[in-house]
Amino acid sequence: MKATKLTKETINQLGVTERSFPDFRVGDAIAVSQIIKEGNKERIQVFEGDVIAINNNGASSTFMVRRIAANSIPVERIFPLYSPFIESIKFLHHGKVRRAKLFYMRDRVGKASRVQERVLTREQKEQRTKTAAPEASSAE
Repeated sequence: MKATKLTKETINQLGVTERSFPDFRVGDAIAVSQIIKEGNKERIQVFEGDVIAINNNGASSTFMVRRIAANSIPVERIFPLYSPFIESIKFLHHGKVRRAKLFYMRDRVGKASRVQERVLTREQKEQRTKTAAPEASSAE
């Protein structure tokens, strides 16, 4: 299923509505659960890695996830955000990055190819919960 060929009408015909995935940004570590069809069987496969790019194109929005597989082989996958085959996205942790696209990570080897985790102080966590609490109460 190519994401570049999808329009809002096509997505509505597929029966895909607004997705309720957690908010994630470039540099964050996520686990994408995808439905894989093999013959007449279906199974769920989890692809866990760092988000290195997000393309916001409305209904054709995609995000690219990179992970290091067995024998230190890097694997990148592009997921359409509105794909009916994506069952869920689990947020793991925030990454400390300063760029919108992390394609420079392809040239790095070993520990240098990891994204540092962004650690929040207690005050920053309290501030986040205070700003998120009024939004949640106004939505109800």
